[in-house]
Amino acid sequence: MDMSESPARMEGAAVSANPFVILSAAEGKTCGSCSSVRAPVVPLRTGTDLEHHLTRLTGRAIADFGMINEGDHVMVAVSGGKDSYALLHILRLLQSRAPIRFRLTAVNIDQGYAGYNHALIEEYLRINGYTFHMDRTETYNIVSAKKDPDAGWCSFCARIRRGKLYALAGQLGCNKIALGHHLDDFIETALLNQMFAGKLKAMPARLVSDDGHNIVIRPLVYALEKDIRAFAQETGFPVVCCNCPACGQEDHQKRQMVKRLLNDLERENPGVKHSMFSALCNIEPSHLLDRKFLTPSADATGEQSKRAA
Repeated sequence: MDMSESPARMEGAAVSANPFVILSAAEGKTCGSCSSVRAPVVPLRTGTDLEHHLTRLTGRAIADFGMINEGDHVMVAVSGGKDSYALLHILRLLQSRAPIRFRLTAVNIDQGYAGYNHALIEEYLRINGYTFHMDRTETYNIVSAKKDPDAGWCSFCARIRRGKLYALAGQLGCNKIALGHHLDDFIETALLNQMFAGKLKAMPARLVSDDGHNIVIRPLVYALEKDIRAFAQETGFPVVCCNCPACGQEDHQKRQMVKRLLNDLERENPGVKHSMFSALCNIEPSHLLDRKFLTPSADATGEQSKRAA
């Protein structure tokens, strides 16, 4: 696809001093995970206000968290869902206008689920001129054979997929791995950890792997899911259902329950999602109960000083 007509090239648009912050100018069946409408491979509609809005948010996130630097080779994980398509599309827009140079390689992993239409994803990537790599793994068979009966399917599958992405990053010479998690994912994960794991944590926007060889980035961290869904529908991404056989199992049901809860809260109290997300960016450890963050009180310090004297 010719990116010369991107929004930054259009009349009235401008690029800020920050290379990733863009300034504003004046029917199908799906599963619960996909939550989007299947569309055929057609010429994409670009240059919309929604595209510009999401591009600006993505650029700001990249700048805020230092996600992409000069010379990076970014592997974009493309599952066929609305989020990963949107991420890939927006990163290429930013690539076309940023003063720094970085490369993009789209990677799709067919996890071996019956009916998963990887061919449609490959056709989309080829028609639109992306550099891409298609891979396959028998995730379902691996999880079925090795998963602890009491462990959640989704978390075990995610670990296998992450390991595969790390291995592919090394093979393809990529030093960054971009995933399509959005703002809703961050606050859903925070609530899931609080309610079911007894932990106060979400997910990092930028994560260095334990071995230090891979850096995972989540550039859509500031974007709402509803905006990404609307963008996917107006743009015409060929969304492919994941066909995951675990849909409906307990860990998947918990996330869907939290998603419904947040959507209900947002309907009744518009802006609550952004407020909850802001809380993740505004931590006061002294007002929590984790003893690792406790500091001696002034009174205790004074008593210790008296005893020392």
